[in-house]
Amino acid sequence: MHGFLEGRVVTGAGSGLGRAHALALASHGARAVVNDIAGTHAGSPARAVVDEIVRAGGNALANGGDVTNFAQMQAMVASAIDQWGHVDILVNNAGVLRDRSFSKLSLDDFRLVMDVHVMGAVHCTKAVWDHMRERRHGRIVMTSSSSGLHGNFGQSNYSAAKMALVGLMQTLALEGERHGIRVNCLAPTAATAMTEGLLAPEALARLQPDAVSPGLVALVGDDAPTRTILLAGAGSFESAHITMTRGIFIGDDEGRPNEHSRKDVATQVRSRMQEIHDRTDETVPATGFEQYRLELAKAGMDVALPG
Repeated sequence: MHGFLEGRVVTGAGSGLGRAHALALASHGARAVVNDIAGTHAGSPARAVVDEIVRAGGNALANGGDVTNFAQMQAMVASAIDQWGHVDILVNNAGVLRDRSFSKLSLDDFRLVMDVHVMGAVHCTKAVWDHMRERRHGRIVMTSSSSGLHGNFGQSNYSAAKMALVGLMQTLALEGERHGIRVNCLAPTAATAMTEGLLAPEALARLQPDAVSPGLVALVGDDAPTRTILLAGAGSFESAHITMTRGIFIGDDEGRPNEHSRKDVATQVRSRMQEIHDRTDETVPATGFEQYRLELAKAGMDVALPG
């Protein structure tokens, strides 16, 4: 395999899912940067994970950089390259919660969650992107969430951040494909410090972080998919898809809005919403331009997609 799991960076790896990911990846190779903002001093979470990897015969470095600081993420990647020659894998896992209903949520807490989850992932990915392009090999995983995919009461900031990472993944997967870079999302359900108090103890006992990490490993190997949203938790694995229905067209035989429809298009859209929602023959668009093509095709125009 192409240096399978040799040079890896896992952010937020001092505890919870990040720790489980680092240990799982270390069991398949022996080189990892364990990043955690709590620092690298003796007794710190990152240092504890590194020590555990080393005791198991692996090789790891602790890093205490802040993912919201691009310069620190550049330095983290540079240290991994200096140590091992390359970085094959980046796992963007660092996260934070500031849960409150939107009416009670401060803008500072909204920005903090966006900065850590979204800009943190952007900083880390930007720090490895050119290196992976030059090597024509890379695996990047964004950590999304069902809260982003489907919403969750009291998590408007977290939901917005997690769905933003899906959009980031979709475009980076397209841009990275010809350079051997595969980009995916992992949406875990796991009992971590971020879920404490949200679920009953018996449910949390089923949601151990190490039950998610095998899915992470599958997203970073030579045979990894790209543009996959993998859901994982409690021993189960699923995939999520952003689909497009066939919808309706309101126009004449030549694909132009007719005089009648110009007057009451909104009325027809409102009355035919069930048809618009009908999921028969729905598709998973290959790019955002698929919407253009579908809508123009229903208007009687056959257009080629760019690229």
